[in-house]
Amino acid sequence: MWAVLDKEKEIKAYLDGELLPEVRMKYEIAEEMGLLDRVLSDGWKSLSAKETGRIGGLMTKRKKEKLKKLKEDIEKANREIT
Repeated sequence: MWAVLDKEKEIKAYLDGELLPEVRMKYEIAEEMGLLDRVLSDGWKSLSAKETGRIGGLMTKRKKEKLKKLKEDIEKANREIT
């Protein structure tokens, strides 16, 4: 798995499906927002502060949702055991 890379290596890793889940999520959100083409051609620096802030906010929201679901699943499993 790849961590922080230069632009070309990160794009190649994205296209090859070799990014860490958190970085992959960033690309997925950019795609959902219609920004992926610009990111792939010009890099993350081509986005405005508003756009990158929105991506970061959505990443945080999804991480929280994932953590909440994981906690609920653990609690449910613990109840089933006892």
